[in-house]
Amino acid sequence: MFDMFVVLLVSIFTLITSLILTPIYTRLAHRWGIIDEPEPRARRIHEKRMPTMGGVTIYVSFYLAAFFLLPIPDRQLIPLFTASSLIVLTGIFDDLFELSPVIKLLGIISAAVVIYFYGDMALQTMTFPYFGTLSFGALQFPLTVLWIVGFTNAINLVDGLDGLASGISMIALTTMGIIGFFFLTIEEVSVSIMIFILVAAIAGFWPYNFHPASVFLGDTGALFLGFMIGVFSLQGLKNATLISLVLPIVIMGIPITDTLFAMIRRKVNKQSIVAADKSHIHHRLMTLGLSHRQAVLAIYSVSAIFSIIALLYNFSTLIGSVLLTVFVIVGVLLFVEIIGLVKEDRRPILDKLKKFARKLNK
Repeated sequence: MFDMFVVLLVSIFTLITSLILTPIYTRLAHRWGIIDEPEPRARRIHEKRMPTMGGVTIYVSFYLAAFFLLPIPDRQLIPLFTASSLIVLTGIFDDLFELSPVIKLLGIISAAVVIYFYGDMALQTMTFPYFGTLSFGALQFPLTVLWIVGFTNAINLVDGLDGLASGISMIALTTMGIIGFFFLTIEEVSVSIMIFILVAAIAGFWPYNFHPASVFLGDTGALFLGFMIGVFSLQGLKNATLISLVLPIVIMGIPITDTLFAMIRRKVNKQSIVAADKSHIHHRLMTLGLSHRQAVLAIYSVSAIFSIIALLYNFSTLIGSVLLTVFVIVGVLLFVEIIGLVKEDRRPILDKLKKFARKLNK
C-alpha cells in the first residue's frame, strides 16, 4: 500500500510543480493571447485583461504525480485520466471559442459516461434506516451522470471571483480526503491519496489566483475541479447509505446552494435556466458592501462550516444526523434570504419571524 511519508513528498513535489508551472503558463498565455477580456458579460467582475485557462497547470501537475510517482492501479487511473481529459478539452474550447451551453453540457456528459462504463463508479443502491435497501437498477446510469454533471456545473457557476472556485475546491476536497482516509475501506484509500495530491496541485496555483489574481482558472480549470470533486465523491457511494449520500452535498454546500437558487431565481424571474446574471452568492455579498477579498474569505468561512458539519455526520447518531440536517436546511434558507439570493424583497421566513417577534413584544 501507500507509504505516507512518500505521499507527503509527492504532495510537496506536486505543490512545487504547480507553483513553478503557473507563472510560466501565465507568461505564455500573454504571448499566445489566451486572455479573458473585461467585456460587460453578466458574471464578469474583473476590469482588466487577464490570462485564463490556468487550470491546465493543476491538471498537468496532478497527473505528473499520479502517473509517475504514485502506485495508482491503471484500472483506476486510466478511466479517470481519459474522462477528465475530455473535460479539460471541453474547457479549453470554451475558453478559446465560448461554446454554447448545450455543447459544453455534452462534453461533461461524455466524460461522465466514460467514468460510468470504464471507471467502475456508479450509484447502485441506497440503504435507508429502518426501511432497508433500494436498488436503483436501470436508474443508476442517469443518476450517476446527473450527479457528476451537477457537481461539475456547481463549481463552474461559483467561479466568479479571484480564488473563489480554487479555494472552495481545496476546502471540499480536503474534507473528502479526510473522511475517505479515516472512514473508507483500505482499498479505497488510494482515492483519498489522489484527492490530497489534487489539493496540493490546487494549492500551488491558488496564490496566483487569489485576489488580486494574475491568472484565472478559466472554464478549463473550473470544469476540471468540479468534475474531479463529482467523481471522487462517488467513491464509497456504490452502495450508499443516506448519510454517505448527504456528505458530499453538505461538503459542497456553497456551490450547490448557489446552483439550486440560481435555477429558482431564473424560474421566478421567467429567465432561461442557463442565462447568466449577477445575483450569485458572491455578487450578493459584494452588493451588501463586502470588498472582493472579503466576499471570498466570507464564502471560504461558510464552506469551512459546511465541511465541519460533514465531519460531524460521521460521529452522529441517527437522531443527531437528522438534527444536523434540519440545522443545515434552516441555516441555508436564512442565509439565502439575508443576502437576497432569489430576490432582494423575497424573504418569507424572515418576514414570519419578524411578525412573530412583534406579537411577542405586544
